[in-house]
Amino acid sequence: MIRAACLVLLLALPGPALAHKVIAAVFPSGDRIEGEIGFSNGDMATDQAVEVFDGQGNRLGETVTDADGFFEYVPQAPVRHVFRADLGAGHVAETSMSAEEVAALLGVAPPEPAPTPNTQAVTPAATGLSAADKAAIATLVRDEIRPLRREIAAYREKNDLQTVLGGIGYIFGLFGLGFYLAARRKLAAG
Repeated sequence: MIRAACLVLLLALPGPALAHKVIAAVFPSGDRIEGEIGFSNGDMATDQAVEVFDGQGNRLGETVTDADGFFEYVPQAPVRHVFRADLGAGHVAETSMSAEEVAALLGVAPPEPAPTPNTQAVTPAATGLSAADKAAIATLVRDEIRPLRREIAAYREKNDLQTVLGGIGYIFGLFGLGFYLAARRKLAAG
């Protein structure tokens, strides 16, 4: 009877969920905003229309993802940019870039924080590289970092705090069930 009860409990436990979350991210890329849209299971949104809005909801433009789920957008004004894509079946990807980050892309000086007594001005050293060399290096680094960003976003979606706490809860539940069964055996024997 106890084995049957344990079997029923094991069958009643929920299995792994087959749902997936939407992953959307944007980051600066030279004078452009580059982004990606996909799902936590690794599927990327290909040939997907992405609408661009400002912080007040005014439409700024549109772009389309490529075969890898990446898109590029050239900002025109130093305002907050919100990227939104309707992936169907209730999945809507939305991510944004702050006005300060867009201002830096456009070469507009962002507001500087008030200096504190212990801060020192840091001036970058001259590198001796031409603008073409810098652009080539930036492109190479960006292409190498793309897969890492995708893996980090997918990992973050799969291993969140709720998953960890759920696993710990299952462990405590199994221990509790074991202690309960042991106590019942002890009472029945004694």
